[in-house]
Amino acid sequence: MPTAPNENSEHHAEEILAEDFLVCGLGRLGRECVAVLKAFGVHVIGVDISAAAGQDPSVSNLLDAFHAGDCSHADILKKAGIENCRSVLLVTSDERNNIAAAFIARSLNPRVRLIIRSAQENLNALLRQQLGNLVAFEPSQFSASAFALVSLSDQTQAFFEVEETKVRVGRSVVEDDEVRIIGRRVYELNNADRRILGVTTESEPVGDFLLAVNPDKEIAAGDVLTFFESGGRRPGDGALHATQGKREPGPTLATHFSSFRNGLNRLRRSIEAPRVAMISFAIMLVLSVATFLFYRWENPDISALDAVNIAIVLAIGGFDNVFGALKVPFPISDRLYAFSVLIHVCSTVFLGVVFATLTERLLSARLQITRRRPAAPASGHTIVIGMGAIGQRIAEILREWGQPTVGVSQEPVAEDVLTDMSIHFGPLPEALARANVETAKSVIAVLDDQVANLEVSLLARSLNTECTIVFRTADQELARNVASLVSCSTGLSDYAIAAEAIAGAAFGEYIISAFHLDDRSALVTEYDIHQGDTLIGRTLAEIAYGYGVAPIIHRRGDDKRFNPSDDIVLESGDALVVIATVDGLRRIEIGARATPEWRLAILSSPSEDARFEAANAISRISGCDLAQARSAMQRLPSRLEKPLYQQQGSRMTRELRKLLVMTRLEFEGDGRKQSGEPDSK
Repeated sequence: MPTAPNENSEHHAEEILAEDFLVCGLGRLGRECVAVLKAFGVHVIGVDISAAAGQDPSVSNLLDAFHAGDCSHADILKKAGIENCRSVLLVTSDERNNIAAAFIARSLNPRVRLIIRSAQENLNALLRQQLGNLVAFEPSQFSASAFALVSLSDQTQAFFEVEETKVRVGRSVVEDDEVRIIGRRVYELNNADRRILGVTTESEPVGDFLLAVNPDKEIAAGDVLTFFESGGRRPGDGALHATQGKREPGPTLATHFSSFRNGLNRLRRSIEAPRVAMISFAIMLVLSVATFLFYRWENPDISALDAVNIAIVLAIGGFDNVFGALKVPFPISDRLYAFSVLIHVCSTVFLGVVFATLTERLLSARLQITRRRPAAPASGHTIVIGMGAIGQRIAEILREWGQPTVGVSQEPVAEDVLTDMSIHFGPLPEALARANVETAKSVIAVLDDQVANLEVSLLARSLNTECTIVFRTADQELARNVASLVSCSTGLSDYAIAAEAIAGAAFGEYIISAFHLDDRSALVTEYDIHQGDTLIGRTLAEIAYGYGVAPIIHRRGDDKRFNPSDDIVLESGDALVVIATVDGLRRIEIGARATPEWRLAILSSPSEDARFEAANAISRISGCDLAQARSAMQRLPSRLEKPLYQQQGSRMTRELRKLLVMTRLEFEGDGRKQSGEPDSK
């Protein structure tokens, strides 16, 4: 990872901000990457094969420089100043162009970090070996899980695996009957497998500073708890309060009625196809009988067998067999001849219907034998509309989580794609009907056209008023307007989510996962601590509360800890995995650590032994020198010289309370002094 500058090392921060970031390809993804990088305050240069791309106001106002040309040409990269670039983001839609540009960029700047858009997993691994300092990605790998999670509507915000540990980020609303939670303090809900990220209200999202919650706050009904936890519980298994023994509701009468109605719909659709053929057959049968009667009535000399033969020949299109001769072998009136012509026309239509029905049935049977795909579930499933790269990845994730999933596509997909999943092709209204949209739990629309996504989402809502709708869009303002008018609908930009993960990777971090946390994106990021890193010597408390990130895993050698203690001091060779917003990563990048604004006043101690143990606890929790802690304990009453974050101070008072040491936590932010009550209990 790049060296994270100290909050006081302004010169180092300016040096970092002076480095250039080159974005090659200013399509949707490239524009999003530019916007995120500029939020970090860095110098961004754009390259695109089209000169018009640099004139787009949404990009030109953010770029510090723009060059028109093909990024796979060395002269264009030189002109863009690649020698001075810290990272190059190759995010054009042409994978070949991106890979070719990567080799040229590496030859021109051996130290530059390469970020390549490519879906070729095997090739990407080889590129990392040959070129080094390279990250290859496909946008759907970051955004697919976000679509899948929103569709479940079970308050799971993220589900990912780190260091063979499955981690779930959840969001739980405290109900009035949650007697085991209401009245408890925030710190009481934290344990070795779970930590509270924030306590808000339903109308208030989690802020950019994670863990910025008073640990002594009492939980009340209506509070929204955002947390992360370890374990194998998958999305859909319930939120925090589900562990308190709340029983899941069983099937209702409405559920049974819905299933019955769904069965009738399937029966109706199964007989709808041959209906036209059956009606045509009935009409032809009536006309054939009429033909027999009319010919026998007008020509009594014709035997019954001859009349039946004439009726059959005319019914199967044999008009010329009866009237092909110059003279008919029996008398026939003009009315009977006209009726015979009518029979011929009807038989032609009837035979066309029969052949079309048989062809449809044969083709359908052939496709079913080829695909061997299961039928759509009766109810409670998720429908993914659009089986492109992101649609397939969403379906894979949902199936990994045990959620029944059905695919819908206008065009057939390859036979080896999700072979054991129900996928329906054809016009979307008909395909949705075959996918049992009336009883689906949720619908995800990820077609390439955002207008088509909105259209099919509204169609799904008209067929199912209770399902959750998630649609892919590039216009977040449109998404907000749709959500305000269409209940249980969410619009997500896959490129916006991917761009934030890619921007994080451009700074040298390893982005493990990206997800949507309330109204912002969050990234799961791994930091490798190297010699000379200014994070060395910092406690996890200083990193967590100073930068507003949530440490989830700390690794030192073979020792790996989930939800690590705040007291751990980072050393060279450590690895730290955190959950952070993009702003949190930016704060670490430029060293913008929040100033601790609380002081610990130590009032009294019952004994020398208590003072000795208290000094150890103070040094461990605050990270201050042990001699400084002992000095404070020997001259009571006193104040600890080292300032603390509120979470540190609250924990310290609880630890000292066990030793019967009286303390008081005092706030000194902005020069104002606010004292809490002495903690003597």
